[in-house]
This record gives sequence, C-alpha cells and structure tokens, in this order.
Amino acid sequence: MLPLILAALAQAASTPPPPAPVPQGAALTDAVRAADTALFDLFFTRCDPAALAAMVTPDFEMYHDKGGVVATSGQAFVSLYAEQCAARAATPDSWRSRRALVPDSLHVDPVPGYGAIEEGDHLFYERKGEGPERLAGRAHFVQLWKLEDGQWRLARVLSYAHQAAE
Repeated sequence: MLPLILAALAQAASTPPPPAPVPQGAALTDAVRAADTALFDLFFTRCDPAALAAMVTPDFEMYHDKGGVVATSGQAFVSLYAEQCAARAATPDSWRSRRALVPDSLHVDPVPGYGAIEEGDHLFYERKGEGPERLAGRAHFVQLWKLEDGQWRLARVLSYAHQAAE
C-alpha cells in the first residue's frame, strides 16, 4: 500500500499546475495590446536583450515574407537582436526604425489553456541617426502569445504582405 501512495504522490508532484485562465473579451484585447506595445517599444527603441529574452518563449519562431525564417528559438531571436543593438550603438548615424500598430486593425482571439492569437496591420517608420522620421512601409501580422505565470510571452510570429510606403 505504501508504494502505491508514494507513486501517487510522486505523480502529483511532477504534474504541472493547470494553465492560468485566459482573459476574455476586452480584457484579453487590452492585455495583448499592452504586451504587443511593450515588446515593439523594447525591440525598436531600446536595447535590452535580457528584457527581450523574458518576453519570448524558448521555442519562439518568426517567419517573414521578405526575410524568410528569422528565428527558430528564443535564444536565436535574442542573439540577433543583441547584434542589431551593438551595431546601432557602434554607428550613431545608422538607420533606426519604429513600429506603430494600426489601432482599428487589431483583432485578438483566445486560445483556451494557452494564450491568444493577435492579428493586425502595422506601419514602419525609419530615420537616419537623429534625422527626420518617414513612413517606410506597412505589413500584416499574426502573432501567437502564451500566457505563462501571469506573463504574456510571444511564441510565434508571421509577418507578411509587406508593402513600401507610397
């Protein structure tokens, strides 16, 4: 009898807790919009690889219709970002980019037991060094967010339908 009790306790101890419930409706959209804003602000205007690593899943993947397979792990994505940060720091007059979500394009759907699918359009702006900013282009995206320990982490990105600004 004792071996059965010990086996049951061992199984219970090794079973992960159930995932946190995914918010619904406007609360879900607001949470994903906030995570999206934080991620793109970090990526384009700050350089903090450790912060980015905390915002993506270890199995992160990104696919881009112009750049191909960008990354197949969180570590690879963060390494690429760190290289870009170093290049920007070494060349103050390099090109800088900014991303802006097109607000009315945002659509968020829950993924029960996991997180959410975010879809929308975004605009990209660029400037050389501290020069004037100009609209560079537009694209569509689909992103899969994982809600893990109360934190939204980006797991998958499809970025496509890129168009240059007119």
